[in-house]
Amino acid sequence: MSGGHTSAVYDVAIVGFGPSGAVAANLLGQYGLTVFVCDRQREVYDKPRAIALDHEIMRVFQQIGVADAVSAWAAPFTPSEYYGVDGDLIKRFTMVDPPYPLAHPPSLVFTQPPVEAILREAARGRKTVEVALGCELIDLHQNIDRQEEPVALDLTGDDGTVHRVRARYVIACDGASSTARRLVGIELEDLIFDEPWLVVDVLVNERGLAKLPSVSIQYCEPQRPCTYVIGPKNHRRWEISLLPGEDPREMATEAATWGLLSRWLTPEDGQLWRQASYRFHALVAQDWRRGRVFVAGDAAHQQPPFLGQGMCQGVRDVANLAWKLRAVLAGQADDRLLDSYGTERGHHVRRLTGRLKEIGALICERDVAKARERDARLIAASGGAIRSEPRQNIQPALESGLISPDAHPANGTLFPQPWIVGGPEPVRMDELCGSGWRIVFDALALPSPKLPAAVMERLAPRFVGIVADRDAGPPQDALQEADGVVAGWFRRHGCVAAILRPDHYVYGVAATADDLLRQVNGFPARIDG
Repeated sequence: MSGGHTSAVYDVAIVGFGPSGAVAANLLGQYGLTVFVCDRQREVYDKPRAIALDHEIMRVFQQIGVADAVSAWAAPFTPSEYYGVDGDLIKRFTMVDPPYPLAHPPSLVFTQPPVEAILREAARGRKTVEVALGCELIDLHQNIDRQEEPVALDLTGDDGTVHRVRARYVIACDGASSTARRLVGIELEDLIFDEPWLVVDVLVNERGLAKLPSVSIQYCEPQRPCTYVIGPKNHRRWEISLLPGEDPREMATEAATWGLLSRWLTPEDGQLWRQASYRFHALVAQDWRRGRVFVAGDAAHQQPPFLGQGMCQGVRDVANLAWKLRAVLAGQADDRLLDSYGTERGHHVRRLTGRLKEIGALICERDVAKARERDARLIAASGGAIRSEPRQNIQPALESGLISPDAHPANGTLFPQPWIVGGPEPVRMDELCGSGWRIVFDALALPSPKLPAAVMERLAPRFVGIVADRDAGPPQDALQEADGVVAGWFRRHGCVAAILRPDHYVYGVAATADDLLRQVNGFPARIDG
């Protein structure tokens, strides 16, 4: 990185090139926006931190063209079984059965370092993305009263150079101790969860693998709650609660770690890959935007690790924000649209964190009598036979922001992505229809919609007719889905059309052609904020 100032004004500057920052750079670069992204670290951290992905994140990876590369480092998440005080099964999370609603396995485990490298390399390949590594933010200047002025970022390189970059908008993806968040004065709200845990990753050999459970397990034991996760290939993770009086640094030593693992393994059964003590927190930004600066990923929130939602939430953040920045920078929407980012993501993060805290409270009950009451209650509620609960049921919908004012349970949920047949090979819907505004409709129940010119000019939606009946034969230009995923979705929600946002969330649904026309007629005003 050369010293001095640059006269160029980027559309967006991203501080932090971890997973959230790299996905943001890919999405914005794919849109053709000019992007500057920096990170103080030159290399990807070589140890795993995040371990879980879900189908929404894989759909984003598909959008930026890296899903196949990521899949080589991922595997379906095994069921997660929860065992109580006396070893009884009390809860079970798993995946929905195929056909999968988003055309990817709903829950996955993955190896973070190579996946993060894939995301970085893809961003570097975008013509409008400039990457500066070994480069740290030291100051930030913006004139809140003159929003048309770009934000100025003062950066220092690890070679001692000083540099100023200017951008119309800034996304802070620089982690839990975010410098950018501090510089713009955004505070974090404590959602009251504070637990010391030891996280241990082991590369297990054949002898060790034979000793270990075949599913992921949550040991809800008052004496020491702990989690066992089956990662890809021979990667296994333990998250082990630390007890009062235990020194986190001492417990993270090799000797102490193997002592904690002795219930399952000996040092002859594998190699320690990482052991680190953490305090698991529940924090969320009080504001997600300050002027032209936005926070995302760990800079905006930190959650307990239960169900592995940390990295997923950061990707959701930037997927929500990127298309809105594009719309504003292209003159298709007023800057006020960007306020919906914090509204939507802040509410979602709070709701999901609340649900994760409930799971954490279930897992971390230290009173033996109360833990036995918990076990009895859960077993009784299941009728004595524990039923599998899909992990994705924990995800809340968007409940405010840019969604239709006509209340409907489908609004703010993710629309499915079917496999489309009829060509040489089945393909996922987004590969044919892109990720802009789309109106997906049942082509046998509704003629191709005709929308007002103002709507067509503002949104330029793509019309996607779907049919599921293989015997009926698709009408002209309609797509035939393989498994009836969309047809089932329409049937469950009592509609024949859905208006999809560029991030695949449902803006609104319609039961008739007139209903659809009424929905879109009010839309230009809503996208202006």
